[in-house]
Amino acid sequence: MSGAPEERALRTKEPAGGAARQERLLEEETARIFVASQWKLMYWRFRKHKLAVVSFFVLCFLYFVAIFAEFIAPYDHNKQNTKLLFVPPRRIRFVDEQGNFSLRPFVYGLVQQVDTATLRKTYVEDTGTKIYIHFFVHGDPYKLWGLFESDLHLFGLEGNDRTLFLLGSDRMGRDMLSRVIHGSRISLSVGFVGVIISLVLGVIIGGISGYYGGVVDIAVQRLIEFIRSIPTIPLWMALAAALPVYWPPLKVYFAILVILSFIGWTGLARVVRGRFLALREEDFVMAARLAGASEWRIIVRHLVPSFLSYLIANLTLAIPGMILGETALSFLGVGLRPPAVSWGVILNEAQKLRVVAQAPWLLLPGAFIVLAVLAFNFVGDGLRDAADPYAR
Repeated sequence: MSGAPEERALRTKEPAGGAARQERLLEEETARIFVASQWKLMYWRFRKHKLAVVSFFVLCFLYFVAIFAEFIAPYDHNKQNTKLLFVPPRRIRFVDEQGNFSLRPFVYGLVQQVDTATLRKTYVEDTGTKIYIHFFVHGDPYKLWGLFESDLHLFGLEGNDRTLFLLGSDRMGRDMLSRVIHGSRISLSVGFVGVIISLVLGVIIGGISGYYGGVVDIAVQRLIEFIRSIPTIPLWMALAAALPVYWPPLKVYFAILVILSFIGWTGLARVVRGRFLALREEDFVMAARLAGASEWRIIVRHLVPSFLSYLIANLTLAIPGMILGETALSFLGVGLRPPAVSWGVILNEAQKLRVVAQAPWLLLPGAFIVLAVLAFNFVGDGLRDAADPYAR
């Protein structure tokens, strides 16, 4: 019984010690928050948004694939195989029909059959033929970023007479997976580059409108209202149709960027105008004027950085609109044209209902568009919450 009072004393001291430790940790955390920069606080808040963090890594993966598209894609995106048209997606296996496990992934061979009633070609798996998938194989030659010549691919099948169609093939026997990977480069970059152009136009024009006000503000706002009153899709089609047919794909690509940026800057310009109207009479702006700072320095060094976090979140949410705009133009046939390849150009192949009924895998690029747009929206939502000091 002599040990009972000591145990009771220890039990009574533990909560007090634990409470003191928690209070000390809370004070350290509060002090760390007080001295943290705005970007550090945004990072901490963004990290709590789990869906935004996962979406961020999804976007990093998509852009990594787009940057190294030639190496990651198993084949040249324009390589045709007229003997293998509309091949359905092939399944990667580790266990064969007999239950034997293999560490190296493999696919079964293909046997082509003809339906005697419809004369339609179909493909069935030859379970007696295993074709193993190899990594770092030599295949179609390419120029990485147009600079470095190579023929090394991340994965593929050995032998020129064997083709791996993980996402199937189209009406010309081209590998859908390789076309989707190559198409991601244009579809993802058109949103990023287009939004950068819209940022410059929106900040400059909206900043001038909000900072100077008066006649300048009225003229800019009437211009914005005129542009926003024009129906979007007819305007896209009219501007894109004005592009000469003989232009090379790269020139058409930059023209599409200009078109999308010309339409997309108006919303951001209005936001920037409202922020400038609210901030131009603040004390720090008046102090900069009294210190002799020029108006351009006040705009660039004081006004814009004060809501830069909001601009980043707004840009992240605007990129999906650019991606969908390019996809819509290319799908309608008035944007990028073959031999250029983007997700919209690939989806253009699926316009005919009969083709889609026979080869539904031609719609798979739409799944990548949905994935990219959702990822950008979730990241933008996380950044917007992280940049809002009043968000809970």
